[in-house]
Amino acid sequence: MDGKIPFAWVGRERRFSSVDVENMKRGSDSSTSRPRLELLYVRVSGSSGQESSLEAQETELRATSMGEIVKVVKDRDSGLKENRPGLNRVLAMVSDGSVTVVRVTHEDRLARFGIGWLKRLFTVHGVTVEVLHPKKLGGRDELLEDFVSLVTTFAGRLYGMRSTESRKRLLAESGQCGDQDRAA
Repeated sequence: MDGKIPFAWVGRERRFSSVDVENMKRGSDSSTSRPRLELLYVRVSGSSGQESSLEAQETELRATSMGEIVKVVKDRDSGLKENRPGLNRVLAMVSDGSVTVVRVTHEDRLARFGIGWLKRLFTVHGVTVEVLHPKKLGGRDELLEDFVSLVTTFAGRLYGMRSTESRKRLLAESGQCGDQDRAA
């Protein structure tokens, strides 16, 4: 390595790969170490109407990529859901060694909770997690944000259950009205 670390511009800031920084500290050349194989993970909470957000996340990650993009994994599920198809694909690729870096725009795109566990698991397999826009919260603010995320998620579930129950009730009532009309 010639003393320079590759970087990508994000707005007015330069972003460096933590792997390249560590290699520089150790004095090892990144060209002789494992190649940089990137997996880009993008996620939205809903199943419809958020395609533009998925595309925006992917575009931003591609623009700041500093290695070979092996795969882009897209999920359309809640960050609290543990059994997401996309997250399962990410875990499989991490465990089989086909990627060296998992990149996301924000930490909560990967998971709402348990991000520390995922990072530890990835580290065991020699994979780093790069967050394009890391949180700059601490203590109370982070706790408050987690609490708001939980309340939002459960409120959404509650409203979803209510609307499902309402639809069933309306269908049942319309079915009963049809039966009463026939009898009259």
